Amino acid sequence: MTLQAFLLLAAALFCVGLYGALSQQSVVMLMMGLELMINGIVVAAAGFWHRVSPGAPDGQVLVLVAITVMALEMAMGFAVVTALFRTRDVDMTDDAGDLKG
Repeated sequence: MTLQAFLLLAAALFCVGLYGALSQQSVVMLMMGLELMINGIVVAAAGFWHRVSPGAPDGQVLVLVAITVMALEMAMGFAVVTALFRTRDVDMTDDAGDLKG
């Protein structure tokens, strides 16, 4: 694959995630949009890494670590959303605004 194909895929993922994050009010859909945006960034980083040093496995290890960290942060986020829904019956971002303080 060429670098342009990687960057095109990354831009498409990022744009779809940005649209999803900005257009949805559900917390779960917002988190899914953010996850797509992060995946776009990871694909772009992997494409650049493959372009710079195609034979080295360093980029693959970095991508695996980034995906693992993303999975962990999404699990934590879903745990917070589940706890928020169970305690206050809130699943929209506008309703969760009173959690300050």
